[in-house]
Amino acid sequence: MAEKSNNKYIAVAGNIGAGKSSLTGLLGKNFNWKTYYESVDDNPYLSDFYDDMRRWSFNLQIYFLSSRFRHQKEIQEAGKSLIQDRTIYEDVEIFAKNLHEMGLMSDRDYENYRSLFHEMVAYLRPPDLLIYLRADVPTLVRQIQQRGRNFENTIRIEYLERLNGLYEDWIDRYNHEKLIIDTDNLDFVNNKEDLGKVIELVEQRLYGLFN
Repeated sequence: MAEKSNNKYIAVAGNIGAGKSSLTGLLGKNFNWKTYYESVDDNPYLSDFYDDMRRWSFNLQIYFLSSRFRHQKEIQEAGKSLIQDRTIYEDVEIFAKNLHEMGLMSDRDYENYRSLFHEMVAYLRPPDLLIYLRADVPTLVRQIQQRGRNFENTIRIEYLERLNGLYEDWIDRYNHEKLIIDTDNLDFVNNKEDLGKVIELVEQRLYGLFN
């Protein structure tokens, strides 16, 4: 039992382009954690969604919810330390809520989605540590452009701004263990010193004297 309690479940949250996948991989390698990534490249709805958000919003969110719930079940049965790129909470708190507020998801679909989410989340273990990557919109835009995914070319500035607002509201209400990292002046991908700072923050929060 003692060995199992030492296993850590870490999650990385943040807006599109904040660097979640990159940090997930880097921390996974550094701490020897198993990594779980968001389904993007093999997502059958994402390209259609960015072309016609109103038509595909519900389909996309259900796909993400299903994919992340499957990961959550694997995480809880893994018996090892691991790190996850984006959480199931962000689906309902950020993306589905934003689509509904923008009129891109109907009241009926949104309530159906929220009902399904709340049934699922009751069975799930929250992360031992949630790492929130905070980034201003210019940083997000630059990093989205750098990775060059064609389906992201149509993302609007206003959309990213709305998501940032919802993220800030959610992270303020999130009442489990969390670490907020301001990334506008960090380059943990290309700068080893910056990565070292992030690793040190994570170590302090997970393995500090009073934990």
